Amino acid sequence: MEAEEKKYNRREFVNTGIRFSIALGLGGVAALVAKRSAGGELVWQLDPSKCIQCGRCATSCVSSPSAVKCIHVYDMCGYCDLCGGYFRPGTKDLTTAAENQLCPTAAIKRSYIEEPFFEYSIDEDLCIGCGKCVKGCGAFGNGSLQLQVSHNICLNCNECAIARDCPTDAFSRVSSDKAYSFKGF
Repeated sequence: MEAEEKKYNRREFVNTGIRFSIALGLGGVAALVAKRSAGGELVWQLDPSKCIQCGRCATSCVSSPSAVKCIHVYDMCGYCDLCGGYFRPGTKDLTTAAENQLCPTAAIKRSYIEEPFFEYSIDEDLCIGCGKCVKGCGAFGNGSLQLQVSHNICLNCNECAIARDCPTDAFSRVSSDKAYSFKGF
């Protein structure tokens, strides 16, 4: 006896083709989702080499105060007595009086180390992200004060209002595991 060959009619052929296409599509979507989830969450990051301290970070952020804060890169700091990011230009007395400070909210704290060195720290709760201290520090020379997105405050909007208003396109979305990794820093 000859083995009977199973014959497919047109309807069975089309149904099998549709099922195969659906399975292949679902597999592709699952692979895409797995790839994106393995890459980590995307977060906003500000590139300090592109930032011109325009002040829009303080006014454009949907969080109040802004999620952009000043950070101090201690490895770059000269611990200067006359800090361009701390003192207003043209200050006569090097005292911590409010009229001598560049920061409008007194977010930068100055601590004596030894003559002639001082350490500067940022009080994140007081910082509004205006960039005045960053501009002063950069004009003075070393640029150890920089603006950066504080991820514990940032709402991680899909369309960041600051990024939209930034004149130099200094904001970008990066994977959370690659955040704060810059060339030269």
